[in-house]
Amino acid sequence: MLAGQELTQAALGDARLNHRLRRLVDALTAQPTAALPQACAGMVDPAYRFFDNPHVRPDDIRAAHYADTLSRWPPEDGPVLLASDTTWVDYSSHPHAAGLGYQQHLGQRGLFLHSTLACTAAGLPVGLLDQLVWARDPAQFGRRGGRSRKRTADKESQRWLDALAACSARRPPGRGIVFLADREGDLYDLVAWERPPGVDLLIRGDGRRLDGASRLLGAVLADAAVLATGEGPVPRRDGRPGRTARVDIRVRPVRLAVPGTGPRRGRRGPPAVTAVQVAEAKPPAGVAPVRWLRLTTLAVADAAAAWQVVRYYTRRWRVEQYHFTLKSGCAVEWLQLETRARLERALAVYTVVAVRLLRLTYLARHRPQQSCEAEFGRPEWQVLLGQVRRQFGVSRTGRRPPGLGEVVYWLARLGGYVGRGAKARPGVKVLWRGLRRLHDLLAGYELAQPLHPQPPPD
Repeated sequence: MLAGQELTQAALGDARLNHRLRRLVDALTAQPTAALPQACAGMVDPAYRFFDNPHVRPDDIRAAHYADTLSRWPPEDGPVLLASDTTWVDYSSHPHAAGLGYQQHLGQRGLFLHSTLACTAAGLPVGLLDQLVWARDPAQFGRRGGRSRKRTADKESQRWLDALAACSARRPPGRGIVFLADREGDLYDLVAWERPPGVDLLIRGDGRRLDGASRLLGAVLADAAVLATGEGPVPRRDGRPGRTARVDIRVRPVRLAVPGTGPRRGRRGPPAVTAVQVAEAKPPAGVAPVRWLRLTTLAVADAAAAWQVVRYYTRRWRVEQYHFTLKSGCAVEWLQLETRARLERALAVYTVVAVRLLRLTYLARHRPQQSCEAEFGRPEWQVLLGQVRRQFGVSRTGRRPPGLGEVVYWLARLGGYVGRGAKARPGVKVLWRGLRRLHDLLAGYELAQPLHPQPPPD
């Protein structure tokens, strides 16, 4: 893949480090699941020196990626969706790594990541616009007393406000964004934050108290008139197959009550938001009904706007797919680096790799006719074509570059994709398997050139 198109604005303080960063990203993209010594064959020592270099700041690596994200910002006038979420990277299997913090218990050690992924309204990932990394102090384990009286700024919850503020500052001037958060982001201080024009929120809500009302939000919404009725997809989960549900949408403008816990001094409020409830009246027998509650600062004046809010929130899943790609596709939890500083530098590099893999998956769906040479070099797609012609009987010549959708489909076939069903589309897992197979094919082709110099099969 063409790493030269990315990280051109890297500023690590030395041109050699900038070049090494791009080489690392290219090598790790080709073999994302491979161990570092295998993926970086031929540059193993330079790779380890890079991760050990105190002058390489992870924030500088991420800043170069944010610049790439902004360069890909869609030209359309509509808002860009910012899917934000937290995950942890577990290094319990590497007990000698220094500087890590606890996670669910003292025996589980690692780092926390809070990532904010920009994507179009149609769901095409653009890139990360913010990422926070931290470790919990083991000395603070079990000290939960008094948390409700602390300011948000003194708790981990502050990450949501920090991420929103950073993304608001980095966005292109005048462009709208919608910040998407799950239930963890249902924070009074986040909703009450003084937002600049063009910055909106869409958050998974809970049973909040309302200003001047004796009933909770869910009960108030239950009495609201149905604004829209229609069918929507319910994704597969916990072993249950996906299905289509017929739902009612209720909408009501509300004001949230100031929480009774925590310091009230300096708090804004009560903030005005629109509550959107999606509820299934008649689910299939033995199936829990769909019931979603969302809080938004977007205007929801009619049924079309209500359905748009529902569609927007489904894009929040992209950031979870990004974390899955980072941890499973890039195998970052198996890194054997000895210190937190080295691990953070490696995570920053793999962040770019994971976004490239996820973005390629969705580019093939959204822009299948785009020339594959926007993402793949000529030797790559030609060797790939030669293999799939031989292995799967694909009948196609190599005179002109195929479309990106076709090449990604071939990669997925190499990764074990079968494609049963008319609506089936390859995902990121088969893609990273196919990329590793393609890397081996390219290595064999390059080794054979001095012996039998000839172009890839036409």
